[in-house]
Amino acid sequence: MRWFKPFGIVFLPVSIPGWIVTALAAAFCLHIFWFFNGHSHSVSDLLYEVFPYWVPTFLLWAWVAGQTCPDRARRDS
Repeated sequence: MRWFKPFGIVFLPVSIPGWIVTALAAAFCLHIFWFFNGHSHSVSDLLYEVFPYWVPTFLLWAWVAGQTCPDRARRDS
């Protein structure tokens, strides 16, 4: 099933499961931002605090998108 389609260096969701995965990842990142923004003293503090959460979330999202993209077979060969 096609969940995402490639769009430059990122992926666009094209089905309900793709949108759900994207919304969950965005909601998690937004929650982490709000949590740490409440007690950060500066922008650099905030970036240091959200980085360990945002990067793995984005990498997992990109991996799922790459695995469910129809052009994957063409890219792997």
